Amino acid sequence: MSSERPQAASLLPEAALLVDTRDAPGTLAQLARVISEHHANISYVDIMDRRRGKAQLYFELQQIDDTTALVRDLEALAIVDRVACPRPFSQLFGKRVIVIGGGAQVGLVAMGAISEADRHNIRGERISVDTIPLVGEHDLAEAVRGVARLPRARILVLAGALMGGEITEAVREIRESGILVVSLNMAGSVTDVADLVVTDPVQAGVMAVMAIASTAKFDINRQRGRRY
Repeated sequence: MSSERPQAASLLPEAALLVDTRDAPGTLAQLARVISEHHANISYVDIMDRRRGKAQLYFELQQIDDTTALVRDLEALAIVDRVACPRPFSQLFGKRVIVIGGGAQVGLVAMGAISEADRHNIRGERISVDTIPLVGEHDLAEAVRGVARLPRARILVLAGALMGGEITEAVREIRESGILVVSLNMAGSVTDVADLVVTDPVQAGVMAVMAIASTAKFDINRQRGRRY
């Protein structure tokens, strides 16, 4: 089993499986055994639903020799009710921009990010924008750390008036895992560790999308450490 990041073309999922199965100990192990027997690599797995003794598991897979045979062997398991092959999330929702901070600033950043994402998505990208307004140093720091665990998350925008301390340490940690960080120009030490600092929240959203869009000619490596 491998991590989903980085999102190089060779690491994108080749197929996805949605498996309706019995909710019981050992179910995931049985499914993983069959997938392993077909020499497929699990790049992402999630339990989508659990109720009344049933569960729905979602897999994204790489290096699949024969998807049809894999589905047949999974459906042959006594614990499996049905296997479907939806499009992978990376083809539907693609790269994710995460915006965290104060409600007013988050809304403005999202406006810029959504407008810019629409421009690139029309040209074939799949960029989605997720937001959560939060207050409090500890809650913000934990949310920042959580971004590194979110599937397909590529860039974080910190939208607030004052961030530092534990939040700054959290930013350092997720940057080491490959997440880009854009910060509004605010009080506190977060601006010292972000990849890019932007004063205008709408522009921050625009630049965040440009930084991860394959269809943009914006290289954040050439802008790293600058303030606008």
